[in-house]
Amino acid sequence: MKNMEFSNKSIEEYLKENGIKPSYQRIRIFDYLIQHKNHPTVDSIFKALVPEIPTLSKTTVYNTLKLFLEQGIIQLLVIEENETRYDADISTHGHFKCEECGQVYDIRIDLSGLDLTELETHRVDEQHIYFKGVCNRCLNKNEINH
Repeated sequence: MKNMEFSNKSIEEYLKENGIKPSYQRIRIFDYLIQHKNHPTVDSIFKALVPEIPTLSKTTVYNTLKLFLEQGIIQLLVIEENETRYDADISTHGHFKCEECGQVYDIRIDLSGLDLTELETHRVDEQHIYFKGVCNRCLNKNEINH
């Protein structure tokens, strides 16, 4: 799996290395995913970037994200059936979604402690670990209000 390392190379070079023509819109969309680790939706990416790029369309955002997925440089999150989110962190990690505020948090996981021997005869194409509940921020807010 590819690691995200942008300290010594630009997003433009990274896109080229992954077979993607680095247009200004593609660079800005990928940069947005890196800078905003809130697992945005197509709509939230569009709303954030359209003031800066007035010619941007939701279709362009959607098609760019689809290309990024096909090239394996982002991952798709479907925690809720009606909500598709995107994550530029393609390392192995889980997610926690707060059922009160809707925020999605990254959860670092260590698979070394899991017995995955039953999977050895299968081909695993994706792995997803999701948790749902109430985040500590919302829990603390609820305690203050009671």
